[in-house]
Amino acid sequence: MRETFNFPADSGVPPQVGPFSHATRWGDMLFVTGQMPTDPRTGKIVAGGLIEQSLQVKKNLEAVIAHFGLTLDDSLMVRVYLESFDDYDKFNACYRTWFTKALPSRTCVGVHGLAVGALVEIDLILGIPK
Repeated sequence: MRETFNFPADSGVPPQVGPFSHATRWGDMLFVTGQMPTDPRTGKIVAGGLIEQSLQVKKNLEAVIAHFGLTLDDSLMVRVYLESFDDYDKFNACYRTWFTKALPSRTCVGVHGLAVGALVEIDLILGIPK
């Protein structure tokens, strides 16, 4: 059975910027909607460049999955959207530090633009351990 989850403003998860759920659980899998580099306290994109934005996206992903007792190490698949594919190597250097176990599968796509002027957006598919 499918369950969808939205989190209130005081949950540490940024507010939605469109018509979607923060996460959807299907059996032992969790699908997390793309997170932006939004500071959940202000609702604004964090200052700085790609690395600062990537680290905020990581925090936002961690805030969503913490509600399910998960960590990034439970990720099965990661999709990364970079506003400039010229940032691929810079992003990879940061991303490699996010995991303590084997890296999950990943797709990284260069795009022509992201919502709210972001430089990076990331969504996840995670396995929920039994």
